[in-house]
Amino acid sequence: MNRDGVLTGEFFMMGDIACAEGAISAGCRFFGGYPITPATEVAERMAARMPQVGGTYIQMEDELASMGAVIGASLAGSKSMTATSGPGFSLMQENLGYACMTEVPVVVVNVMRGGPSTGMPTSSAQSDVMQARWGTHGDHPIIVMAVSTVSDSYEITVHAFNISEKYRVPVVLLSDEIVGHTREAITLPPNNPMEVFNRIKPSVPPEWYEPYEDNSRGVPPMAAIGSGYRHHVTGLMHDSKGFPCFRPDVVKAFHKRMIRKLANGANDIQMTKGYMLDDAEVAIITFGAVSRSAIRAVKLARAQGIKAGFLQLVTLFPFPKTVVDSVLRQCRAVLVPEMNMGQIVREVRAVNQTATLTQLNRFDGLMITPDQIFAKLLRM
Repeated sequence: MNRDGVLTGEFFMMGDIACAEGAISAGCRFFGGYPITPATEVAERMAARMPQVGGTYIQMEDELASMGAVIGASLAGSKSMTATSGPGFSLMQENLGYACMTEVPVVVVNVMRGGPSTGMPTSSAQSDVMQARWGTHGDHPIIVMAVSTVSDSYEITVHAFNISEKYRVPVVLLSDEIVGHTREAITLPPNNPMEVFNRIKPSVPPEWYEPYEDNSRGVPPMAAIGSGYRHHVTGLMHDSKGFPCFRPDVVKAFHKRMIRKLANGANDIQMTKGYMLDDAEVAIITFGAVSRSAIRAVKLARAQGIKAGFLQLVTLFPFPKTVVDSVLRQCRAVLVPEMNMGQIVREVRAVNQTATLTQLNRFDGLMITPDQIFAKLLRM
């Protein structure tokens, strides 16, 4: 552990714990949450670690309050995170929409489990994908990312904080029971130096400050409440000063700026990982825990002379259409395995409706295995 309280060295670590440590490395100093399987270990770790790094941990009375707490802490200037699973994530949607409207950077970790309702608390699933993007109402900006390994859980959590702060937007980080409870060897810090980005603060005098002004990036500087800058916050549609305003031209400009700021940052926001794609004739496109099986299936296929490749989606939304389209055009057939009844496959199909796509869905609480993927590849 260095003098800032960030872990260094080699560890045999659980995915949930790596997520918490990634948050601390990114500068998170506030956690507000409520225990829920299989995300409780994130909260437990943050409860132990926040006092060690000068941060604050609060267990709230429920998930709705947890989301409100992290929004408030972020408005006050602290990088903030909460963690939950499906039922708790449902309860967070109202305040998640508030964070989108008020452009408050927060990271929300959803360690997915089987559903709907209380479903299967100790089983894995990937069925919260569309909820992560569209769970709260209205046209809203949000970024959704997914992790597949313990190293991912650390590194992509850092990236999630960076882009949340950089673009003043909530980031939903999807893990799942398999990744969250898997233990793997990990070296901290990672071999590649990891940038830590802090939100841009205003450079103008307080009397000139407009908390929602437009600029070339579409991302206004953000002053902490209590720092001497007036910051009116409301969930109502508002003008550049933050006060309620329903003029059609203001509403339209607000929505267009929200779209523009993510479009401008697409290269920064959208992350994918490719494996043996250079000469691939068939490909697997998936995300999260299924990525672990996909890599093994590609190796099995290559051993049989099948030119298979794999594209892991790290950023799910905004959907990385350009990269996906390249794979669809290159390969004669593409397999989309996911632990749900078919959610990401719809996004893949929308990119290129003439591509040959095959689905592989499992929704019984068990993981899609390498052999199941390999068997599908043989038939494609």
